[in-house]
Amino acid sequence: MLWLYRLLFLPAMLLASPFYLRRMIKRGGYRAGFGHRFGEVPVLPAKRPGVARVWLQAVSVGELLAMGPLLKRLAESGRAEVYLTTTTSTGYAIAKEKYAGVTIGVGYFPLDWWLFSRRTWQRVQPDLVLLAESELWPEHLTQAKRRSVPVVLLNARLSDRSFRRLLAVKTLAASLYRRVARILPSSEQDAGRFRQLGVPGEKLTTTGNLKFDVSIPELDPWTRSMLRRELGFTDTQLVVLGSSTWPGEELALLRLLERARRDGVICQLLLVPRHAERRGEIEALLGTRPLNWQLRSRGNAMGLVDVCVGDTTGELAKLTQVADLVFIGKSLPPNEGGQTPIEAASLGKPLLFGPGMSNFRVAAAALRECGAAILVADEVEVVDQGLALLRDEKRRAAMAAAARAWHTANQGAMERSWHELERYLPAGK
Repeated sequence: MLWLYRLLFLPAMLLASPFYLRRMIKRGGYRAGFGHRFGEVPVLPAKRPGVARVWLQAVSVGELLAMGPLLKRLAESGRAEVYLTTTTSTGYAIAKEKYAGVTIGVGYFPLDWWLFSRRTWQRVQPDLVLLAESELWPEHLTQAKRRSVPVVLLNARLSDRSFRRLLAVKTLAASLYRRVARILPSSEQDAGRFRQLGVPGEKLTTTGNLKFDVSIPELDPWTRSMLRRELGFTDTQLVVLGSSTWPGEELALLRLLERARRDGVICQLLLVPRHAERRGEIEALLGTRPLNWQLRSRGNAMGLVDVCVGDTTGELAKLTQVADLVFIGKSLPPNEGGQTPIEAASLGKPLLFGPGMSNFRVAAAALRECGAAILVADEVEVVDQGLALLRDEKRRAAMAAAARAWHTANQGAMERSWHELERYLPAGK
């Protein structure tokens, strides 16, 4: 089976390359480190006796941010040094910015063909491989097996789509999971799905979601006020945030803004699209409406605006702090999967999201149950429920308190994950 994968990989890569090259050009930022994908690893220091070299792969920004507390713990322990890889250009930029001080190097994950993977393995020489959430690459796992290097799947989760696909090829999935030493699911639901795929119970320990342990520095009142002014907002008007929005959701939020204005509720709108390169599409949408607007990427607003578009990278946690109400993106049909509500909840924000929250089903259900979030079925309910919350300050405050309490109650995943990882590290000094 492995030889068939190797044989088909290059033709498949060539067929898919126009799509990926187009996306890379559109998103930009891939020139630096491009050779990493073919095994050109950054220069790494010589391995140190008594210190495990850990290769940690996290696909993009969300996964990288979730790994922050664990990266810090690994560095502080003195028992490990981490080579960190990612897949996207935004992830690479964030990794270089945030984690240069707690890693021995940052690179792109290699293409999963035997020559590129083997070359990377020969240069990194890891003693332990950590994979974030759902990363399973056959060649990568094969290289680990041949070198007897343990692989641990951290913060492991299976979306509905991934689970369905893996169930359809259950025998193949089981063969991949056999090459993983330990799986640390982020929820009991995920643990159950891994069991259905044939993962033995002794390989599984539910540690919880590492995203709950990410500490977001909260802005003081003066800094928050200055940020509002930079965005073209006032200190007195309510701000609705579209958090990591996808196509169609910006229009729903614009209609909420317009309805609120007609009904005498003075508010402003902050749109943070999941992909910043959609700025042109959002500009075109805004150009059809009699509104003042500003792109964050073009600098500070020169005056008050109706809408600010946060088309920058790595600012969502900061921008969330100016909001009075947050809509979680990728959740309104036809979008499906949802973006994470955890960061907004940790900052004490009342939440709205659509029915497409399958990637965060457990969290979404818990947030609704504790009174921190409201499910909106469609655009009409975005407008109706959003307007009702904008009019009801007491309800927003109660939802905000419930969100913070829920977040606090779910912390501790990092300590549980660390406890599981210690068995693979040299003894402490």
